[in-house]
Amino acid sequence: MNTTEQLVAIVTGASSGIGLGITQALLERGWRVVGISRTISTAKELKPSSDLFLVDGDVSKKETAIRVVDAALKHFGRIDLLVNNAGIYLPKAFTDYIEEDYNLVMNTNFAGFFYMTQQVIPQMKNQNSGHVVNISGASVDQPSAAANELLAILSKSPLPAASKALALEYAANNIRFNTVSPAVANTPMHAKANHAELAKLHPLARIGEVSDVVDAVLYLQSATLVAGENIRVDGGVHAGR
Repeated sequence: MNTTEQLVAIVTGASSGIGLGITQALLERGWRVVGISRTISTAKELKPSSDLFLVDGDVSKKETAIRVVDAALKHFGRIDLLVNNAGIYLPKAFTDYIEEDYNLVMNTNFAGFFYMTQQVIPQMKNQNSGHVVNISGASVDQPSAAANELLAILSKSPLPAASKALALEYAANNIRFNTVSPAVANTPMHAKANHAELAKLHPLARIGEVSDVVDAVLYLQSATLVAGENIRVDGGVHAGR
């Protein structure tokens, strides 16, 4: 790689919350980014530029993943990082979930990871370098009695295991896979009126900020000997069980 060449990332769910924070942090550090969400072209915080290309689309569809990767290569010529961040959180009692809930959450949270990751690997193999960060959740191995969130657990729990398996499968190609698992974070997913109560779920007695998760992703990108790891950004939830 030419040392003057800009690094290129794909970020799913980039229009708000954690995905938006990751996208903005990468742009501030000189990256080029392809951001995707269903209606990202209407996001007020992101405007297309020479360093930012936006794709409207459903990450659960294979054809969307193909379009996103094609756009990254056409506009920027390479892919150095994929952040599988897109996710839907739909808390309900287990028996209240309906078929449409199951399909929506599983397709977005898991199929989105599956198809996007499949599509970036050939380019990363050609480069003999690359990194995939999967955004999971602290609840996948530390469920809480205070939250009924089986679909979140079901759809996000495979990601840490997948990161480990793929880290080994593609180690010879110098492609790394890691996971970041946040607990409750200050995003549009959680109403501000609930923040004080949600903070009580964390031993550190505060909810996370988007910047906390961004810091973990940036660390993993810079820590080139780290592969197959899961960083929990959870205010001590895992330690406290």
